[in-house]
Amino acid sequence: MANIKSAKKQARRAEKRRIINMDRKSSIKTSIRKLLNAMDQGQDMNAVQEIFRAAEAGISRAKRKIMHPNTAARKVSRLAKKVAEYAKGQKA
Repeated sequence: MANIKSAKKQARRAEKRRIINMDRKSSIKTSIRKLLNAMDQGQDMNAVQEIFRAAEAGISRAKRKIMHPNTAARKVSRLAKKVAEYAKGQKA
């Protein structure tokens, strides 16, 4: 543990941020899981697109401090590709 007052304060802040970041990462993973489950269950395209928008928004917000911007872009891109393939399957 730190001895200097400012270092102790920074350690407290870092712990708070760590907990917040864990929660946000968890919610992003949950939204991705919801999207994949919705596609597996064969839900209608409107519901899938709504879930995708929510997942994309969460990932886009996370790219500031929680995850690397390229990682966020890659995740959104892969999800968008899966949604597009799902849309093709729905039309056929």
